[in-house]
Amino acid sequence: MPLYLSRFSYTPETWARLIGHPEDRANAARAYIESVGGKLHGFWYAFGTHDGYNLWEAPDNVSMAAVALAISGGGALSSFETTVLLSVEETLDALRRAEQIQYRAPGE
Repeated sequence: MPLYLSRFSYTPETWARLIGHPEDRANAARAYIESVGGKLHGFWYAFGTHDGYNLWEAPDNVSMAAVALAISGGGALSSFETTVLLSVEETLDALRRAEQIQYRAPGE
């Protein structure tokens, strides 16, 4: 199954709610991804541009998109970005296939 890395940030209101009622949001994230047949591999909070990161596994892009849309539509986040991760083997396959593409730079 494909892996996905998500970066998220909470709204100030969400932080205020969590301060008043601390909660392990990894459990919620796990339930969301498992509802589409996936798995949560990690949930971390961070200092910096984003408040947290998730590493997910989902059956396909549509399943992950459904989870991302549901979370984004919930209103608790100010940002939610997801990146599809490629394995080394998939990247090597892409590199081999790229050699077959007849790319032409603009203006050439």
